[in-house]
Amino acid sequence: MLTINFDPFPILTTDRLLIRQLTAVDANDLFALRSNETLMRFIPRPLAKSVDDAVLLIRGFDELIQAGESITWGIALKNEPKVIGTIGFIRFQKENYRAEVGYLLHSDFQGTGLMQEALLAVVDYGFQVLRLHSIEAIVDPDNTASANVLERSGFRKEGHFKENKFFNGRFHDSVYYARLAPIE
Repeated sequence: MLTINFDPFPILTTDRLLIRQLTAVDANDLFALRSNETLMRFIPRPLAKSVDDAVLLIRGFDELIQAGESITWGIALKNEPKVIGTIGFIRFQKENYRAEVGYLLHSDFQGTGLMQEALLAVVDYGFQVLRLHSIEAIVDPDNTASANVLERSGFRKEGHFKENKFFNGRFHDSVYYARLAPIE
């Protein structure tokens, strides 16, 4: 079974990004992301209603990180401290060496290749450091931008489940994508 330890917290870098731990200082940035109806329209989570909600989210992320149950990073440009997005392994299936990746990026930075850059760094960490066998992503079928990022990052569509999630009073479809670890 997969053993997970995020101590010390892994900081990832790419050509343009610093993918780092979220702290209370990031609460305003996280609130701006998680309270934005347009950004959150494909994410079945309640909208943040205040900066205090964002502070509580960060605390919750920290607790899950310490328990080895999930990990969420803040995405920042290398030359800017402001968090412009989040990415992480939001769920592990330790017995299957599998994790689910989830992400969110501020609309000002969408279409720039930054999310694919962050995703590839996190995927590499998952395969090389955590020794995952597979990584999955679950997207709304209308979220074609996310599907495109996944496909450009080596993920393949595995299935389309009809009305398998209930959120905000209605059933939603889910499309599953996955990527297997490279053969060594």
